[in-house]
Parts: sequence; structure tokens; C-alpha cells
Amino acid sequence: MQANRLSFDVKPNAHPMDEASRLKAFENLGFGTLFSDHMAVVRWSEDRGWHGAEITARAPFPIDPASSVLHYAQEIFEGMKAYRTADGRAVLFRPEENARRFNDSARRMAMPELPEADFLAAVEALVRIDAKWIPEGEGSLYLRPFMFASETFLGVRPSKEYIFCVIASPVGPYFKGGAKPVKIWVSENYTRAAAGGTGAAKCGGNYAASLVAQSEAAAQGCDQVVFLDAAEHRWIEELGGMNVFFVMQDGSITTPPLGGTILPGITRKSLVALAREEGFTVNEERYSFDQWKADVESGKVTEAFACGTAAVVAGIGTVKHSGGEFRIGNGETGPVTGKLREALVGIQRGTREDKHHWVRAIEGA
Repeated sequence: MQANRLSFDVKPNAHPMDEASRLKAFENLGFGTLFSDHMAVVRWSEDRGWHGAEITARAPFPIDPASSVLHYAQEIFEGMKAYRTADGRAVLFRPEENARRFNDSARRMAMPELPEADFLAAVEALVRIDAKWIPEGEGSLYLRPFMFASETFLGVRPSKEYIFCVIASPVGPYFKGGAKPVKIWVSENYTRAAAGGTGAAKCGGNYAASLVAQSEAAAQGCDQVVFLDAAEHRWIEELGGMNVFFVMQDGSITTPPLGGTILPGITRKSLVALAREEGFTVNEERYSFDQWKADVESGKVTEAFACGTAAVVAGIGTVKHSGGEFRIGNGETGPVTGKLREALVGIQRGTREDKHHWVRAIEGA
């Protein structure tokens, strides 16, 4: 990892949310609607590189109407969480992986890479100053590092100026009703990514392209949409913002392979490792929707679940498609799903041994 080069100028918010209002807001946390007092900001220009690192009051950015991000969508982001463990520590879960993936996305989108140490320094500095915004209990502080092109021009080329920022949002469960099984809709009219595209990058355009399918899913009474491959419209790839796993009757687990069209989820990577430690055979191989339906009907598939930073692990109870619907198992969260979720959350929350050293404590928070 590269040595940290940036020194953050800390400018405390002169008008933070008063304590009574903050505690009141914590009584009914949703997801991504409440924000902490500060943000981390670093700027990049072709002539100066990364500069102007600061922790400052959260506020809008003044953006010129011709800022290139508004026209050519040069934008990437990450999603991660800070947790308060039972012994009072503020911790991050595998933040180095977020830093690496952020730079993978930057390269794909023709944007400058941010040294990993500087990425981590920005995240930790923000958590440190807004440590009181980490909820107790099952809540967490969702962190959103992002970068966008800020140069004022209308030519089609990579921008020569960028802004990197980290904001924080205290959150409760991603899905309303908590960790209940979700209902998903199989999209047959829209695809998320194609070979050679940006499927493996965490860029806003991927999510924008998924919204019409997500709206279709909501109209069908579903929580999420699952996409099939763009070439054959046959192979299961991922949900709108989550990776997917299938638990087989023989005790094995299958998940679609990474290959440029699927986001390499950090939760996915962690669950693969944990499942193998628990003695499961994990197969990273293509799996068709028709096969999934047949395997559920025959009883070969006993569980399915989705995973991601926001929702962590969510069992899939019902699958709807244009030809009908089917229920997986008894429609409830299965024992393997529950076991893996418990193992992952235990490491994140400090109640289970962290054999892999995935948890990173933030001193002074």
C-alpha cells in the first residue's frame, strides 16, 4: 500500500445538528436519508494532482452547468460501513478492499487513481470527527466515498479536474421490515451490463440503467430485480445492487462467476471465504434461470440469498417472472443463509473471532 501523502485540514462544523435532534432522528433510522455533520473533500487537477484535503461541514458543491459529470457521467463511488463493537471500538470492515475497488473503477472510467492510504485516511478522518453518528445496536454508519468530474467543458474526453468526497449516513436496515426474506423480479426486458462494458465498475451509470427494471420489480410487488446476461438472456448475473448465491440440497453453494459484467462484491468475497471455512463447497460458475426454476421445483435448490454492503445478507423467499412465480423452500430465510449472515455480522460487530484480520479499528473514534 502506498504511503499516505495527504494531510487533512480539519474545519469543524460551526453549526452541527443539536444533540436532542440527532438522538430523536436515531429513533427511526431509515437508509440514506439522514447525514452526519461533516464530509471529507480532496481535489485533483492535471497540473497539481491531489490537493486541498480537508474535513469540513457537509454542504452542497457549487457546480457549473457545464461540469463534465453532468454531461458525460464520469463518476464512481463506494459503499462501506463503520460499526460500534460491543467493547466500544469504532471499526471498518475490509476497507482496503474498498480502496482497491475504487481505483479499479477509476481506471475503467478514465479517472485518476487515489492512493489507497489517502482513501483510508479520508474515511477514517470523517468517522473520527463524526463518531457520535455511529448508531448503537444493529445500526451502522454508512460511508459513501465518491469521485466526480468537475471540469467545466463540453468536449468528449476525460476531465482534467475531479472532486473526491466522503459523506456519512447513520442507517438502519436496508429493506423495510429488517432481515426478512425478499421477493425478487426476473428482468427479461432489460440487462445490467455486457462484456466490455462497465459492469465490474461501481459507477452511477450502472445503477441509473437498472432503475427502470427496479421500478418494474416494484410494480410487481418485489423488493429487488435480478438481471440475466446481455448476450443470451439466460444466465443469472446479479441483482440491481447485490450479488446472489444458491444453496443446493447436497450442501454445496453456487454463485455466478466474476467476468467483467458483475460487480466484485466485498461481501460476496467474504461470504465465499466463510462458507468454505464452514465446510461448504462453493462453485463459482454460470447458472441459468431455467435451471434455477427447475432446481427449486425438484428440491435441489433449498435456499437462495443476496448480499451487499447495504443489506448484508438477505434470504430470497419468492421469485416472480413473466410466466408466474415460485417459492424457495418454505419462503423463509434458510439455515445456511442464517449461519453465514451470523458469521459475517459477528466478525463485523466484534462478537466473533476475526481470523482474517478483516476488521480495522479507528483510533480516536
